Amino acid sequence: MSKSSSNIKPLGDRVLVRHLEENEQVQGGIIIPDSAKEKPQEAEVVALGTGKKDESGKAVDFEVKVGDRVIISKYGGTEVKLDGQKLLLLREDDILGIVS
Repeated sequence: MSKSSSNIKPLGDRVLVRHLEENEQVQGGIIIPDSAKEKPQEAEVVALGTGKKDESGKAVDFEVKVGDRVIISKYGGTEVKLDGQKLLLLREDDILGIVS
């Protein structure tokens, strides 16, 4: 876990991720303003919550771990700004896959 994200500890089945920015290469000399760009869907897991429990009260392990590169739902989660860095707090269900 990086130093800047250590102030946020997700609860339950929530996961804290950092968006991975795509290369800013411009083809054809056209620069797209930040407001018109799509949100990146690839992120790095920064912190895990306390986990969720099944019907019998037994803890269910996370399928992701800190440091995993993941694909996330485009409109899922809540944006959080900490130390000038944009992070996203979302449920594990909003993670669509792990990039290998």
